[in-house]
Amino acid sequence: MTPLPSPKKTREFHNHHFDSTIWNDFKFRDDDIIISTYAKSGTTWMQQMIGQMLFGPDPEMAVAELSPWLDLRVPPKEVKLPLVEAQTKRRFLKTHLPVDALVFSPRAKYIYIGRDGRDVVWSLYNHHVNANALWYQALSDTPGRVGPPIDKPPADIRQYFTKWFERDGHPFWPFWENVRTWWAIRTLPNVMFVHFADLKRDLPGSMEAMAAFLDIKVDAAKWPRILEYCSFEWMKENATKSVPLGGAFWDAGAQVFINKGVNGRWHDVLTAADSAAYEARAVKELGESCARWLATGERR
Repeated sequence: MTPLPSPKKTREFHNHHFDSTIWNDFKFRDDDIIISTYAKSGTTWMQQMIGQMLFGPDPEMAVAELSPWLDLRVPPKEVKLPLVEAQTKRRFLKTHLPVDALVFSPRAKYIYIGRDGRDVVWSLYNHHVNANALWYQALSDTPGRVGPPIDKPPADIRQYFTKWFERDGHPFWPFWENVRTWWAIRTLPNVMFVHFADLKRDLPGSMEAMAAFLDIKVDAAKWPRILEYCSFEWMKENATKSVPLGGAFWDAGAQVFINKGVNGRWHDVLTAADSAAYEARAVKELGESCARWLATGERR
């Protein structure tokens, strides 16, 4: 079988959160790790796992500093890029971009995390509704924003879901293209797909598989503490170590950023018609195989 060519960047992506141009100036290294998700799909959890496997077990690890969101436009790339390039240890960075707005390198290894869009929205709402004035100021009032400022969320979560669904990711960024563009390159040898539900079902097995993919050698004696520090419960109790700026963008603190890690909360709010519309749209946008994987983690 002829191997798939590496994808090429075809566009830039800008909004209140993004400045994709930073990837044009980023200098890849042979052992770079890139964590990609749409958002609220287990990104911070994955950063903690990889950080602990690489450099742990370390209960004091400031993973948000070690693993910045590269394409977030604040701080600007002129500030962020030199800090990333000055890192001497193995780098693991995060992105929320679709593949076609990212510079993709065969030198790096990529882990893509998927989660049912309905679960994403429930986590996203918690993130958004608890954000404080500093968060809005950073995203909407700092130089470099392209497009409108980010909207404040409505009080009703079903209304929030409806707008997100009807306007494809509003007020953040498009959902379906993110999943679709990554799914298209899932068979590349330097790409690994992980599902949020699998992390919940079998964290040790999932982490061992990731360590093998990333060529991380973990001393067997270290695994119990690494797994402890990567448990959702431990991260919730110690959220200031893994959340950007220690949770300064949320008045309730870092623990509100690490919310519940629970799937299916939408069952009690969305109607049967709501869910049927979402599921039909998923198949239309992604195809049956990808839609099934996104909903369940099953790959056939």
